[in-house]
Amino acid sequence: MDEKFNITKKAGIYGIIGNIFLLIIKTIVGFISNSQAMIADSFNSAGDIFASLMTFIGNKIASEPNDEDHNLGHGKAEYIFSMFISISMILVSAKLLFDSVIALIEGSNLIFSWFLVFVCIATIITKLCLYAYTKFAYKKHNNILLEANMKDHRNDCVVTFFTLLSVLLTLVDIYWFDSIVGIGISIWICYTGVTIFIESYNVLMDISVDEKTKNIILDIAHGYKEIKKVDDIVSTPVGDRYLIFVTIYLDGNMSTFESHNLADSLEKNISALEKVYKTVVHVNPI
Repeated sequence: MDEKFNITKKAGIYGIIGNIFLLIIKTIVGFISNSQAMIADSFNSAGDIFASLMTFIGNKIASEPNDEDHNLGHGKAEYIFSMFISISMILVSAKLLFDSVIALIEGSNLIFSWFLVFVCIATIITKLCLYAYTKFAYKKHNNILLEANMKDHRNDCVVTFFTLLSVLLTLVDIYWFDSIVGIGISIWICYTGVTIFIESYNVLMDISVDEKTKNIILDIAHGYKEIKKVDDIVSTPVGDRYLIFVTIYLDGNMSTFESHNLADSLEKNISALEKVYKTVVHVNPI
């Protein structure tokens, strides 16, 4: 668990450093050249700094152990701060969409510059490195904060490629594509923000564990010949895992000691699943 929080912390720090660098060069070159796509990209980098900062803070809170006031730990902090990230994405995308549509209607004032090309290439390289690191970390530790950052870095590689394309098209006097790319970037950011918001919202609203995991739990329970019946499984998210409640029915003539031993064994086997934080088994006689 400590490794998970440490690697998420590093991802947040690397993201902050990388995006500050990109924000500075994108803003300067974007306003000098009047590139709507580059200005949109600079706003996106500002949002990325906020996202990386939220990753750092949310991870720090989520890493705190359980205490008397938070018996199940602080894991849901990951989803609260992921929701902050998603809302910031949606707000930024709305502003960028408005500015890009106005630029498309009124015409682009883009001035070609090789600095624009350099900034695009530098952005793609930087974001590819950040994406590779967060993807590695996300695959190793299923963490929504890492997932949000991974998707953000991936999206940035794609949108910056189209920004680069819009800049190069000005060499053949095609200027309208710059505003189109600005619109596309804003829609992409909004879509990603909404996706992360829904995922975070579902966990904060105590969405149940997925059907596949439920079926695995049922298979484990049915592996005990002493269990006569298994009631519906109840679950609640705890960070990126679940607290599972299972009610089983045993022979009423079984001793308390035997039934509790069986329940303890079942709890241990279910809790060994990757998505399970803790299991509580309730025994009823039948």
